[in-house]
Amino acid sequence: MDDPYQNNVNQQMGGEYTYTQDGGGQDGYPYQTDYPPQDEDAASDATEGADEDNQMYEGEYQGIPHPDEIKEARRAARVEARRKARMAAQQEEEEENLPEQYEIIMEDCGHGRFQWMLFFVLGLALMADGVDGFVVGFVMPSAEKDMCISNSDKGLLGLLVYVAMMVGALVWGGLCDKMGRRKCLIYVLSIDLIFSFLSCFAQGYGFFLFFRFCSGFGIGGAIPIVYTYFAEFLQMDKRGEHLSWLCMFWMLGGLYASFTAWGIIPHYGWGFAIGTEFQMHSWRLFILVCLLPALAALVGVIFMPESPRFLLENARHDEAWMILRKVHDTNWKAKGEPERVFTVTNINTPKTQEDEFIEIQSDTGTAFQRWTVRHLTMLQQVMANIMSLSAPELRLQGLFLVIVWFCLAFSYHGLGVWFPDMIKYMQFEEYEAKVRVFHRERVERFHFNFSLVNQIHREGEYIHDKFANIEMKSVKFENSLFENCYFEDIRSTNTFFENCTIKNSIFYNTDLWQEKFKNCQMENTTFLHPKKGCHLNFNEENDIVIYMVSFLGSLAVLPGNIISALFMDKIGRIRIIGGSMLVSSACTFLLLLSFSQGAVICWQCLFYGASVAAWNGLEVISVELYPSSKRGTAFGILNGICKFAAIIASFIFAAFIGITKIIPIFLAFSALVCGGLLALKLPETREKILS
Repeated sequence: MDDPYQNNVNQQMGGEYTYTQDGGGQDGYPYQTDYPPQDEDAASDATEGADEDNQMYEGEYQGIPHPDEIKEARRAARVEARRKARMAAQQEEEEENLPEQYEIIMEDCGHGRFQWMLFFVLGLALMADGVDGFVVGFVMPSAEKDMCISNSDKGLLGLLVYVAMMVGALVWGGLCDKMGRRKCLIYVLSIDLIFSFLSCFAQGYGFFLFFRFCSGFGIGGAIPIVYTYFAEFLQMDKRGEHLSWLCMFWMLGGLYASFTAWGIIPHYGWGFAIGTEFQMHSWRLFILVCLLPALAALVGVIFMPESPRFLLENARHDEAWMILRKVHDTNWKAKGEPERVFTVTNINTPKTQEDEFIEIQSDTGTAFQRWTVRHLTMLQQVMANIMSLSAPELRLQGLFLVIVWFCLAFSYHGLGVWFPDMIKYMQFEEYEAKVRVFHRERVERFHFNFSLVNQIHREGEYIHDKFANIEMKSVKFENSLFENCYFEDIRSTNTFFENCTIKNSIFYNTDLWQEKFKNCQMENTTFLHPKKGCHLNFNEENDIVIYMVSFLGSLAVLPGNIISALFMDKIGRIRIIGGSMLVSSACTFLLLLSFSQGAVICWQCLFYGASVAAWNGLEVISVELYPSSKRGTAFGILNGICKFAAIIASFIFAAFIGITKIIPIFLAFSALVCGGLLALKLPETREKILS
């Protein structure tokens, strides 16, 4: 039986392709000539098209795609994949070409006046960080008396300052990869200046603690930004040496802080007071003087341009080109060749989807919406940058670098706490050896008109005695009786009454107040015009040994800095780091021979001088190892780990003061050996172009 559908198709095809001939001849149409034989399945384009248009696919009603549709979809997918591959290859080529092109441009710009101006400006910022690391330690002996700070509160201050610097390094290191090196450095220095200035006038310990915390959060971001910023203005063969010279400013910060503390804090008469509530003593003046490096750095950074490498990474070609031309012209004009022309016309600027997203959002919505979108997007980008550091190609070398940073910071900062505390303990032992002990003495109707120093009075009886216009320094009364006594104009330092009974006595214009009496029984005792709280003793000479120790320790870094700067590009970063840490580990054993204050100071200087080269090498390799888009983030994390190690080391090393020195020395030695050996596994970056 014939299929009517097929007949209909045949009629249509026959009607379309039927032609007539005159008398059976073959001269009417050229296509009627003989052609080579064709396969049965062969068809013209027109015929093929007619079949596709008119034939019904039998699976259409079953929801099965037509084979031709599948082919077309696959063809479109292949075209799209090839397009994306070409775009990715083009972007990858641009990203690969940018480091080489930028290196050539920096070589063409040369190294000259511009880099040296930036060197001193960023050096002042690094110096401000160095100063800030010494401020709390120098002012604490005076501030604890001025604000009645207990030992636990002193520990809290040191802890919070280090925590603030750790958080600041993490935050500002990440932000400088998205906001810019120059802008973040301005924010960092401004925050440090504002809150350090406010801490000078804080009369209460709570406010002082808060202001120092905020100051630490600001200055904590200085190191990651400074090294990242300066490295992007240096060509490859100058990078290691000049980054090492830059490290010297941290040493200068320590010298500046210790020298000014030595010259200002002992001079208590330089302060002033407004009534009894506001007092401006010399240690507050010292904090003001310590602001000068940060202030000078802030003024200098304002006149410096942004890093052109950062601008290129963020598709800001024109700004980067103008800055590079300025660097070129400044250097060659200073060298006496003003006729040299900056010939670069185009620089690769790979553009990311993140940039496009911000641009799209900036054209829509309200001002608040745009602000919210920009900052949320920036936060997402910073977090993505942090997560990208765990990529396989960065994971192993990053882990090694983290361990080396931690080991060096643990030993360096741990011994940095141990050295001055050990000296203080030796002084205390020497002082305790000279203490005079009075047991069960009875003093009646006597006028004490001379100072009492380094004495312990146990189970004594003082009847109708007068203590007037004297100083009590390191005096303790235990289980004693005071009856009908009169105290006037008493200045006390480290003086306490424990388990004493005080009857019918008068305290007039003294600083003997609640904190000085522990478990004492008062009977008919009167306090007139008391000096509440803790007060400085203006006649007491401050111990200058601690200032001298810090000064000599900072000065001892100078030879190591010079040697590392001269050989950083000659023998490589890895040998500098590993060799310095292993030599420093050997120096720690000499601490076992330190039985006097002079010996401790000597071994301290030797250790600092040997270990500084490792710090310089680590800071150089940390800049060179990571790509520009992640450089500040990675350095911030490493510097935050450094502060974390310092916090742990401070507690551990301080806990063994007066107990044993073997455990701190063993811990420092082990950390330095492990870090030094692991440093030899790091990749050498001496001839590496900044990626």
